[in-house]
Amino acid sequence: MATALESTDGKAHRLAELREFLMNRRARVTPAEAGLPDGGARRRTPGLRREEVAVLAGVGVSWYQWLEQGRDITVSPQVLDSVARVLRLSPAERRHLYVLAGLNPPAPEVDPRSADMCNGLRRLIDAWMPFPAHIMDAYWNTVMYNDAASFVLGLRPEIVQNCLISFFTDPIYRSRSSHWEELAPMVVAQFRAACSERPDDDGFREVVEEAKAASAEFTELWERRDVMPGGQTRKVLEHPLVGPLHVEATQLRVPARPDLVIVLHTPLPEADTAAKLEWLTSPEGRRGAMYPVAG
Repeated sequence: MATALESTDGKAHRLAELREFLMNRRARVTPAEAGLPDGGARRRTPGLRREEVAVLAGVGVSWYQWLEQGRDITVSPQVLDSVARVLRLSPAERRHLYVLAGLNPPAPEVDPRSADMCNGLRRLIDAWMPFPAHIMDAYWNTVMYNDAASFVLGLRPEIVQNCLISFFTDPIYRSRSSHWEELAPMVVAQFRAACSERPDDDGFREVVEEAKAASAEFTELWERRDVMPGGQTRKVLEHPLVGPLHVEATQLRVPARPDLVIVLHTPLPEADTAAKLEWLTSPEGRRGAMYPVAG
């Protein structure tokens, strides 16, 4: 159903798009794919009939006809999920169906066809050298990082591989962060915002409980209940070999992999940061680095 803020023209356009989308996707599903006999010569088109979609989805034939006609009828997430299953919609298409039907879309899911993107993402963060870059999953667990992130941020195998927990518990990162106390409230508020995207996900609760057990500072900040979206954060890091580094951390998402967040650190003009980062990743800088490259 349309929201109170939706204009009459906007609603008409949305319902027209719903009609065209359902007709298009119904025509793409063959009876064999749906587990039905093909109907032989009696079938004028290769796709499913409206009544077949209705039966397979467990809804009334008239109701589905009204839905596909773009009528302004009441729909529920459960029924839309049944229709999406019959029409073999991808996760992105299922979310699109929700939007066209006037419902809040479900949380983004990883399309199985995009599950092998990690090799490409590894190439991305390696190409970001000599600047630090790492990738987190939805719970802020570290998935991968480049050499510069190891040298500059202190990412390494022996620490807790969760960016929230290591922010509060890793003495190396804390000692290098010149404005740790200023960043801490922002970090916690951004993690709470990430939690709010999946309010029923026990994985977030587990991370929060572990962070509470590890850090009284985190607990105090968590109880403030501040919320802030992830975006860009300026950091000043004090590296033991080259001194201050001024960087800007930017969180990026790839729509096809909503479970991952790419964090790129860009050097700022201050303190000749770019040149220092280039030196740290040079053969000479690597020899002097406090921690070896993580494999």
